[in-house]
Parts: sequence; C-alpha cells; structure tokens
Amino acid sequence: MVQTISLIVPFYNEEGLVPVFADKVIPVLDEISCVNWTIICIDDGSKDATLDQLVALSFEDPRFQILELSRNFGKEAALTAGLDASDTDAVVIIDADLQDPPEVISQMVKAWREGAEAVLGRRVDRSSDSGLKRRTAAWFYDLHSKISHVQIPENVGDFRLMDRCVVEALKRLPERQRFMKGLFAWVGFRTVMIDYVRTPRAEGETKFSVFSLWNFALEGFTSFSTIPIRLWTYLGTMGALCSLLYGFFIVIRTFFLGNSVPGYASLFVAIVLFSSVQIISIGMMGEYIGRIYMETKQRPIYVLRKRYN
Repeated sequence: MVQTISLIVPFYNEEGLVPVFADKVIPVLDEISCVNWTIICIDDGSKDATLDQLVALSFEDPRFQILELSRNFGKEAALTAGLDASDTDAVVIIDADLQDPPEVISQMVKAWREGAEAVLGRRVDRSSDSGLKRRTAAWFYDLHSKISHVQIPENVGDFRLMDRCVVEALKRLPERQRFMKGLFAWVGFRTVMIDYVRTPRAEGETKFSVFSLWNFALEGFTSFSTIPIRLWTYLGTMGALCSLLYGFFIVIRTFFLGNSVPGYASLFVAIVLFSSVQIISIGMMGEYIGRIYMETKQRPIYVLRKRYN
C-alpha cells in the first residue's frame, strides 16, 4: 500500500541553501519505497531570494508546495503553517540547514510502519554546535525537567516524524504563543527515539542569536510551568518570616542592652535587596500577564500571503 508523507521545511533567508537542500533531500526521499511525498516549504518572510528559488523549484518538481507568509512570524509559526497545510498520513519536520541528516528519515519511516506514532531524532553528538550552545542547552533541559510537568526529551529538536493522529492533536491546541518542543511532548502518543550525529550547517550561519535563544528558553519555562511565579510567593513568605525574627531579635537586644545607634550600611543593603526582589517578581508576573494578554487577542498564529503549487 502506498502511503503519503509530508516533509515540512521552514526557510528564512536561506537562498544559498535551497539548491543544496533539494540536491541532498530529493534522492533520499526517492529511495524510500511505497511513499508519495509532498515537500511543504514555508518561506517565513525572507528578505533575500529564498522565495524565488523555492517557487522555481516547485515548477521543476510538483511535489514541492510553497507557503509564503506575509512577514517573519518565527519558526514556531512557520512550523504551525506547515502542519496546517499537510493532509498526509504522516509528516516529517526537518530544518533547511541540513544539520539533521536526511538519511535518518528512512529509519523514521521504518519505525512508523512498525507502529510508532511519533519518531524523534535524538542527537548523540553535538560537537558541531558551539560549547556555549551545548552548555546552555543542557542547562535548559535540566531546569525545564525540574520545574515543568511536561518532560521534554533531552537533545531532541524539531527533527521528527509524526503520524496523522499526532498532527490532528497538535492542530486542536489553541495557543497563540507556541513553544513547539513542549507541545510535541505534551500530546504524547507512542514514541520511539532514533539516535544520530548532528553535522555542521551546509551553508550560511544560524539566524538564532543569544537573545533569541534566551527568549526561546523563557517561552519554554513560562508555557509549561507556574513555578517561576510561585517562587516569589515562597521568597516573600521567607522574607516576612526573616523580618519577624529579626524584629524579635531587635526587641530582645534593646530590652537587655539598650538602644544602640543603628548603622546605615545594613539598612541600605536591605532596601536595595528587597527592592530588587520586588522588581524581578513584578517582571516575572508581567511575563505571565503579557502571555495572557496576547492569548486574549485571539490573533492568528500566522498570515499566509500566497500558496504556490
């Protein structure tokens, strides 16, 4: 029986990668038997010639479908657009930079045919990533697993195969602020892992800056845990208790030793400390309130400008 699978690929300013990606991926897909492929490429508001090259590719190979978003909405929105556009038995998500080897797709399809509903690619060697990125990724996974009820598999990115039942479950989730790694983990289903070695980018440089990665991590923490905001309740309680104990100590000391001249250094440090804690706690609450505000607007996750082929 012939099965249908969509390959979902987000692009953003990757004009140098489009021909390299096609030359690398198409032969791999052609070798997988009994599968009709649809390659859904999402142009996420690119400023270079990425869209033109993708459209030209769709004329050469009718399996390519191109989604042009009206502006840059971010990778999470681009992935959502690709999932919404798919209508096949399964989907495979892969990045355009080819750091995730397309050769692994055949192993994913095999595991899917054996009964898995979600097949995740797990990186066993991240030497192609910088030392800072590896350390911050390890810190993120460790902290997220401790404060969230949703466990994100470590060293697993967006590279995965998902059955139609998984895709439909994801499409029913109403969040506008989307952290896809968390959503993938939240829906569950029968899951298997396939280990692979990540390779360097085939062309160009990553579009993720340190600031982008920080915002991405913050999105992950606030999307699936209330511990960060609950933490300030605990700190406030501890601060109040310490203040009561210190006040009791001052009363006892004054009763036995008399009233001494107070020092301004300790007073200054205490004021600065508690003021800083208050500002941080207000900022954390503001982060959650901001998320609520964005969700209540009910704006679409993305706007599709045009669909080619």
